[in-house]
Amino acid sequence: MMDKGAKHAIGERLQAALGRAAALRVAAREDTARRQAWFDFRAWQSERLARTHADLLASPRHGPAAAFFLADLYGPKELSKRDAEIARIVPIMVRMLPPAALETLADAVEMDALSEDLDAAMVAALDGRVAGLDDAAYGRAWRAVGRRGDRERQIELTRGLGEALDRLTRQPLIRTALRVMRGPAHLAGFGELQDFLERGFDAFRHMRGAEEFLERILGREREFMEAMFAGRPFPAAPS
Repeated sequence: MMDKGAKHAIGERLQAALGRAAALRVAAREDTARRQAWFDFRAWQSERLARTHADLLASPRHGPAAAFFLADLYGPKELSKRDAEIARIVPIMVRMLPPAALETLADAVEMDALSEDLDAAMVAALDGRVAGLDDAAYGRAWRAVGRRGDRERQIELTRGLGEALDRLTRQPLIRTALRVMRGPAHLAGFGELQDFLERGFDAFRHMRGAEEFLERILGREREFMEAMFAGRPFPAAPS
């Protein structure tokens, strides 16, 4: 069993990741032009991910999980409200959540903060010229940013998050707890966080095993990363 000190350490990691993500969001949206460039970049990147993983999105089995990853973790959403909700209830979550659920949330927020950081670096490398972005310009910006270690960390965090969600779906009491929490969470002002947790849980439960999904999506993203660093064209989308 995880002791209180270990759970406290997870809570501190969660708080630190929330702080990083919040600071990056403020910087990215401090003026109208930068805000629009960020949203345009995230939208373009979401379209790239949708092309790369079109077969997973169309799959009856894998579609909900693919949509969750693309919309909730990489899409052009404004997440400041969710961040504020998590920050307000971190002490409660450290006390009440099982360690596996707490670590899953910490991984999700850390991945979000890293994605925010990398996306901000990409927008800066593009000098804010996101309108009309094409594959070649994206690749040049990728190589200008570099940071291979962070790109690899992003993939590993995605794997860890997916595996953690898959494990949680094998614990029947988790779904019951989420259902019971729904009304109180919305009444207490934590509706965005509650909905995020439910969407992720339901998407992975629907698959009844995430190993194939994770191998396919992460294998492609690693192939994409290698192509970008090598200056090769985007890998062909699955037929």
